Amino acid sequence: MLNKIMLIGNLGRDPELNVTSDGTPVTKFSLAVSRNYTTSSGEKREETEWFNIVAWRQLAERCERYLHKGSKIYIEGRLTQRKYTDREGVQRTSVEVIANDMEMLTPKSASSGSESYSAVGAGDNSDPFLPDYPDDIS
Repeated sequence: MLNKIMLIGNLGRDPELNVTSDGTPVTKFSLAVSRNYTTSSGEKREETEWFNIVAWRQLAERCERYLHKGSKIYIEGRLTQRKYTDREGVQRTSVEVIANDMEMLTPKSASSGSESYSAVGAGDNSDPFLPDYPDDIS
C-alpha cells in the first residue's frame, strides 16, 4: 500500500507552531497549489487547490523558522482525514497532509532576507507510535 503526496505551491499564511502536552512541536499552515490549463475554446484559466499541511518535531520547527506567507515550497507527505466537532456541534471532516519532507523553492533574494534552508530528506515525522493529530492541538 502507498499513501504519498507531493506538492509544489505557495504558503497561504505564516506557519503556526504549537506544542503538544508532551512537548512535541507541531506546525500547521495552508498551501496553495495552482495549475494552468486551456479550455476547449482556447481560453486560458488557472485553478487553485488549497491543502492543510501539518509538520511534526524538527520539521515543524524548521517550517516555523524559515517559511512565511508566500514562500514557494515542495512538500512530500501522506494524506490523512480527521473527524472533529466544530464550535456549533456539527461533525466535520478535515483532510490534511502530514509532511515528512520539505524543500524551500523561493530564491534567497526573494525571501525577505531570511536564511536559506533546504530540508530535503529531513523528514522526522515517520514515528508510527505518534498519533496523527493529538486531541490537545486545535
